[in-house]
Amino acid sequence: MAERIQSFRDIAAQYDVVLCDVWGVLHNGVEVFSHATEALAEARKAGLTVVLITNSPRPHPGVKVQIRGLGVTDDAYDRIVTSGDVTRALIAEGPKKVYFIGAEKDLPLLDGLNVEPVGIDEAGIVVCAGLREDEKETVEDYRDELTALAARKLPFICANPDLVVERGHKLIPCAGALAKFYEELGCTTQIAGKPHRPIYEKSLSEARDVRGAFDLGRVIAVGDGMPTDVRGAEAYGLDVLYISGGIHAQHYVEAGRTDEAKLAAFLVQENTHPKWWMPRLQ
Repeated sequence: MAERIQSFRDIAAQYDVVLCDVWGVLHNGVEVFSHATEALAEARKAGLTVVLITNSPRPHPGVKVQIRGLGVTDDAYDRIVTSGDVTRALIAEGPKKVYFIGAEKDLPLLDGLNVEPVGIDEAGIVVCAGLREDEKETVEDYRDELTALAARKLPFICANPDLVVERGHKLIPCAGALAKFYEELGCTTQIAGKPHRPIYEKSLSEARDVRGAFDLGRVIAVGDGMPTDVRGAEAYGLDVLYISGGIHAQHYVEAGRTDEAKLAAFLVQENTHPKWWMPRLQ
């Protein structure tokens, strides 16, 4: 069982670098978790390097604007690396005629890559940033569209591997859920964000750019998502601080309190082994 900590101060001296998830740890899409940003700012003052590592499909400049607007302070981190950042390399290497699935706000993902958004019949590849109206739609609304794309066996680039995120008190489907459905139709997907290695390679490169060389044993990943944050960091060999109050809380939180036996059973069921846990980063 992961060890419960009360404050990030309890373990900060053991680490040089923090790779911290954003959505679900620093904010819920509606409001900032101010104690979390304060914890990271304090860690930086103590000499740690903080890289925010997010499965947002937006390139990092857009995420910086977004989180600043929610109240995440600039002193809480050194760098931001997004799934959109590392996915752009996949898009650049692929066919130039792209069938894009996502909201208009996600179109900067394609900027400067010399690709052309086209219809299903002309496309050589699919790029998915998310649902077009994620507050109203479900994966089922895309069945016919994805089936038509699958019939052409088009490769599918997923810019946000998350299945769901919190938005306020709701769980909202993400591009990862569409990618999962596409795979169930017998087609292949390409993903560079968490839990896959490219986003960790990029994040650690950014950390080295800030502070120089460091030991991987002194890197801690912080996150609330089992299939992405936790599994990705563990596969890379990093220690993990699991934020239990995020998207999986319904499995072990009752009346606002964490049932530690149920949490332990959940971690066993998921076959994950975070070193530490706390309900919210603080």
